[in-house]
Amino acid sequence: MKNVQEFVNTPSNRFFLLAGPCAIEGEEMALRIAEQLSTICDKLEIPLVFKGSFKKANRSRIDSFTGIGDEKALKILQKVNQIHGVPTVTDIHQTEDAARAAEYVDVLQIPAFLVRQTDLVVAAAETGKVVNLKKGQFMSPESMQHAVRKVHDAGNPHAWLTDRGTMFGYQDMVVDFRSIPTMRQFGPTILDVTHSLQQPNQSSGVTGGRPELIETMARAGIAAGVDGLFMETHFDPKNAKSDGANMLPLELAEGLLTRLSRLKEAMASL
Repeated sequence: MKNVQEFVNTPSNRFFLLAGPCAIEGEEMALRIAEQLSTICDKLEIPLVFKGSFKKANRSRIDSFTGIGDEKALKILQKVNQIHGVPTVTDIHQTEDAARAAEYVDVLQIPAFLVRQTDLVVAAAETGKVVNLKKGQFMSPESMQHAVRKVHDAGNPHAWLTDRGTMFGYQDMVVDFRSIPTMRQFGPTILDVTHSLQQPNQSSGVTGGRPELIETMARAGIAAGVDGLFMETHFDPKNAKSDGANMLPLELAEGLLTRLSRLKEAMASL
């Protein structure tokens, strides 16, 4: 079992990866995705954290998929860890989620919309787990130092930061790559490639996206010096129950990660 707290010591010619489906839809799908990602990342020597939301609380419509049951989904994440030996990450939305999820996963993620919620951030920090703080779509990179300080002041030195874009108008996201070196002053910094390509607030109530730009965004993140990349992936994005519009098709993962690894090695040699 890899110690996720040591991922920040990944060699300079490597990046670590948070990847998996948007939501846990069932055991078979989660294990299938985890097996493929684990095989690829072992081959490429990329430290992997398997990602899956145990529930989806931030939904555009009341009839949108929210999960298969909290305990059931958390146990599936635990099984991924047990079978494949990779750490896992899930997002939490309420203070009571923190201690419960911490029993099953290695990293607790604070969603971008909630990163200013002090009680939630402190509850996550108090579990002792790594806390991945997503930059709010409405926040400057400089302001993320305060979220990190909340984690540290709660007695937890393990805070990561993730950029997932900034709202541009009503229905688009942009990434200001100046945010990467800015946030790296405060802690290990990750680029959420797929959520940065979302097109939220569509009239249908279903978020759109630009998945054809995933590689472009990831390459730019590597060039900007990110410590890690975050990507959601699925073997059948069109039929995924959440965020299918901006997920990476799983069959493209190996080729993409191979090219990104080569780019990272080239950047390290400059």
